[in-house]
Amino acid sequence: MAEPTENGGLASDPALRRYDDIRQLIANSDEPTPLLRLRKSVSNDAFNLFLKLEWYNPFGSIKDRTAFYLLKGMEERGELEGKRLVEPTSGNTGIALAALATLMGKHLTVTVPDAVPEEKKVLMRMLGAEVWPTPDDLCPVDHPKDGAIALAHSIADSAGDGPAYAMPNQYENADNVRAHYETTGPEIWKQTEGQVKYLFVGYGTCGTITGTGKYLKEQDSSVQVVAIEPQKGHRLPGLKNLQESKTPGILDTELIDHVIRVDDEPAYEMTKQLFRKEGLIVGPSTGAIVHAAAEFSRDHEGVAVAISPDSGFKYASYFADILGDEGNPQG
Repeated sequence: MAEPTENGGLASDPALRRYDDIRQLIANSDEPTPLLRLRKSVSNDAFNLFLKLEWYNPFGSIKDRTAFYLLKGMEERGELEGKRLVEPTSGNTGIALAALATLMGKHLTVTVPDAVPEEKKVLMRMLGAEVWPTPDDLCPVDHPKDGAIALAHSIADSAGDGPAYAMPNQYENADNVRAHYETTGPEIWKQTEGQVKYLFVGYGTCGTITGTGKYLKEQDSSVQVVAIEPQKGHRLPGLKNLQESKTPGILDTELIDHVIRVDDEPAYEMTKQLFRKEGLIVGPSTGAIVHAAAEFSRDHEGVAVAISPDSGFKYASYFADILGDEGNPQG
C-alpha cells in the first residue's frame, strides 16, 4: 500500500497508474509505450512487424520524450534562467514543449512551416505558446524547407532591449539522442525480449533513429536500422527529405543500414489501411513508415519494430483533403 502524502492524500503509485505530475506519464523502460503486432498490413508471415505506439505519451507523440530531455538538460546546465524559449517545429515537439513550458512557468514561441496542420497550431496556442507560421523561402536556396528553423535562430540570436531567448535546438542537441538511447531503445529491446532484428524510423530531427539505433546495435550488432525518407516536395508532416532540408547535426549516418524513399500516395493509402484494417488512428508519417516496412518484408524475416510517432487526431484537415467526397452520401 502506498504511503500517504504530507497532506493526508494518496501518494503517486505507478503500479496503480496514479501520478502526481503529468510528466510522470512520459514513457520509460519500466512503463513503455505499447508494441502492437500488425497482422493485416504485411503479407509475409515470417516477418513479425510490431508498431510502437508513441501516441500513448501524455502529449500525444514520441516528441514528449525529446522535449522532456531537452528542457531537463537545459535546466541542469543553467541555460533557462531568466529566459524565454523559442523552437522551430513541425508541431509535435512544439506541443510537448508548450505543455512542459507551462508547467515550468516559461513563455514559449514556436516557428512552424506554413503547411503544419491547423489542429497542431491550435493545440500549441491552447497550451499558451506563441505560434509563428513561416514561409519556406526564408531559408537559403540549398535548404528550401527550413524557413521555420531560420526564423527561430533569428529570434534566438536577436539583440536589443527585448527578452532573451534560449533555444532547445532539437536538430543539434545531443539530449534529443539521449532521450531515445535511454528510453526508446531499452524499451524495444526489453519488449521484444532481445529478438528485434529490424528498426524502421522516419527521418525527422533524427534523434529517434540515432539514439534508438545506437542502443539496439550495442545490444546486437546485427540489428538493421531502416530510415524512411519522403520524396522531395512531399506532404508528410514530421518527415524530412534530406535533399531539400539541412541534415540534422545529431544524425549518425553510420547507424543506417537502408534508406527507403516513399511517395505521398502509397503513404496515405497505407494510413487509410491502418485505420480500416487494423483499427489504428495513426498520423501520415506512420503510414509512410509502415508502407516501407511492408515493402521491405517481402525479402526478409524476423522481428521488426516500426515507430508510430503520433496519432491521426491532429491531421483531420489533411485527411479530409485525401478523402475528398469518399463516404459522403450523394444527393
